[in-house]
Amino acid sequence: MIPMKLVVSGPVGAGKTTFVQTLSETPVVSTEAEATEDIGKATTTVAFDFGTLVLDGTELHLYGTPGQDRFDFMWDVLCEGALGLVLLVAGDRPSDFLHARHILEYITSRNPVPFVVGVTRQDLPNVWTPQDIASYFDLPVGQVVGLQATSSDSARQVLIRLLESQLSSKESA
Repeated sequence: MIPMKLVVSGPVGAGKTTFVQTLSETPVVSTEAEATEDIGKATTTVAFDFGTLVLDGTELHLYGTPGQDRFDFMWDVLCEGALGLVLLVAGDRPSDFLHARHILEYITSRNPVPFVVGVTRQDLPNVWTPQDIASYFDLPVGQVVGLQATSSDSARQVLIRLLESQLSSKESA
């Protein structure tokens, strides 16, 4: 059976690398490098993060994209043939929401792929809720889920939501 590909994208610091590390059952291949500009952290992903997960006997390849626009060519490369997209947004950083929307529109306009939006940092105070983010992105509430990227159960719920949305869209087609 051919492995399925899941792409995890979003702005810098949204939790992409952590999400892939949390879900992966194998050591994650990471392309972290020292940041050459002020992005609010010392390192950044420059190509992708890669991990694997077996779901119900099927291998799922997890690809975390870079969050900076200068690496947007990787968004296209990684999304080709993807089963789905998880767009992560840090719920405590509304200044990043416009960039997150740009990433989502860029990817889905070039690669029509099913997606869910994951709102990270739900364990912190003053965080936007999934309902708030759904309203901001003009998406159905069911397409947005809150999570803690460091929690395996929480991260798996995002995958379940993505797979459920794909099944319901296929049934209604």
